[in-house]
Amino acid sequence: MKLEIKVPPAGESVTEATISQILKESGSYVKTDEEILELETEKVNQVLYSPGEGLLTLTVKLDDVVKPEQVIGSIDTDAKAPAEEAPAPKKEAPPPTEAAPPKKEAPPATKAAPPPKEEGPPARKMPEEALREIAEPKAPELTPAPPPEEGVPTTRKRMSGLRKTIAKRLVAAKNQTAMLTTFNEVDMSNIMEIRSREQEGFMKRNGVKLGFMSFFVKATVAALKEFPDINSFIDGDEIVTFDSHNICIAVSTEKGLMVPVIRDCDEKSFGQIEQDIAGFAVRAREGTISIEDMRGGSFTITNGGVFGSMLSTPILNPPQSGILGMHTIVKRPVVVGNEVTIRPIMYLALSYDHRIVDGREAIQFLVHMKNNLEEPTRMLIDL
Repeated sequence: MKLEIKVPPAGESVTEATISQILKESGSYVKTDEEILELETEKVNQVLYSPGEGLLTLTVKLDDVVKPEQVIGSIDTDAKAPAEEAPAPKKEAPPPTEAAPPKKEAPPATKAAPPPKEEGPPARKMPEEALREIAEPKAPELTPAPPPEEGVPTTRKRMSGLRKTIAKRLVAAKNQTAMLTTFNEVDMSNIMEIRSREQEGFMKRNGVKLGFMSFFVKATVAALKEFPDINSFIDGDEIVTFDSHNICIAVSTEKGLMVPVIRDCDEKSFGQIEQDIAGFAVRAREGTISIEDMRGGSFTITNGGVFGSMLSTPILNPPQSGILGMHTIVKRPVVVGNEVTIRPIMYLALSYDHRIVDGREAIQFLVHMKNNLEEPTRMLIDL
């Protein structure tokens, strides 16, 4: 019996995938659930497993583009596993023969380059055409980089579909939004004291550590409730506000940046949020984050501090109107009361779409977060 191998569906927005890696060659004998090949979509990579044990036949090759539900091979379950054969003795290579010296060829004759043609003035555009181009801007395209100078050593590698999508979305965010960034700083003393004091009990109750991210997610939700325009996006001539608080957490992987969504954060406890974050971290390392995990987010948090970033201007995650950048915690002298003391300080950055959000609201949003993070008990009242 032959079992068909089909490309699985990958969500409504994904219409094709690329064969990025063949893990078992056609003609191999495979076992049930053994990895066969890897599919790459514009959002995530997905491994295909053998539906049964038998002889594998693939009808695709590396870099082929396939569609959902397409049959790309089969497993012949009636085929028997091949017996192990003894390795064939190695044949001695014949002694090298001296090659005849290459003949010198006369250099090709060079022709004089024709003189450059004179270019006339640029063609004029009708007013209607010019106005139409302004009103309907073309979608941004990835322009190829100029070739390197001759003699400069280079290394090339294939650009993944995920990396292409990230590049297009970042360029679109820069070109199609009025993005602006505002900054503030947070004294992390109280949060660090709470983490130290409650860590052991939190671990026993939830099975995960109490991190900084759950505090920031809760503070973000409280601020979004106060300033709902930051939890919105533009659709034509309308501003659409999310009724839910689904926070995207940027996760860096070897294949690129992914932003899985923690849903209904206003209804979840600190423990549930930390469990979701830990689960996404494991799945990111294993490459099993799905497209559904990254849909429906209303606001994004990215933490460059884990890599040592002191300050940055994060780029929006369209169609969202706000993204929060966290940074590394550094001990700095600050004035508390009338005294200078050393405190653990983190810089925060909020990038926002100025078409929806005014500067006043963006600044107040960060101040609201700062107050809640420096006095975490405030969140019990806000939430």
